[in-house]
Amino acid sequence: MNRIVIPHELMDLNKFINLQRGNRYGGAKAKKDQTNLCTMYIKRAMANGLKVKQYPITIRFKWVMPNRRKDKDNIAFAKKFILDGMQDAGLIVNDGWKEIDGFEDEFEVDKDNPRVEVSIGGATNE
Repeated sequence: MNRIVIPHELMDLNKFINLQRGNRYGGAKAKKDQTNLCTMYIKRAMANGLKVKQYPITIRFKWVMPNRRKDKDNIAFAKKFILDGMQDAGLIVNDGWKEIDGFEDEFEVDKDNPRVEVSIGGATNE
């Protein structure tokens, strides 16, 4: 399966902005922490055989939230952490125009099981 599952919510844009405003290092620490978290789950998927075979890829994000309180654009901001985690883990070589064809976002609500599911077109699980 060419999918990564992050079994909880990631930081949204509003929270990230508030951290940056509160402390000049708050945003950098939050980005590092969130990226490291994503890297861990990406490495787990890679250990199960996930790899990118050819570029460019299309990345599909399924944002499963516990409720509808956050705006979709604020939620989808977290793809930055996921893409940086993909690079840190060595799943993708870069997140530029040559490597990424595009993104697709889907949103659902599941109060008992919030998560992010990331599917990669052009990836295999061998």
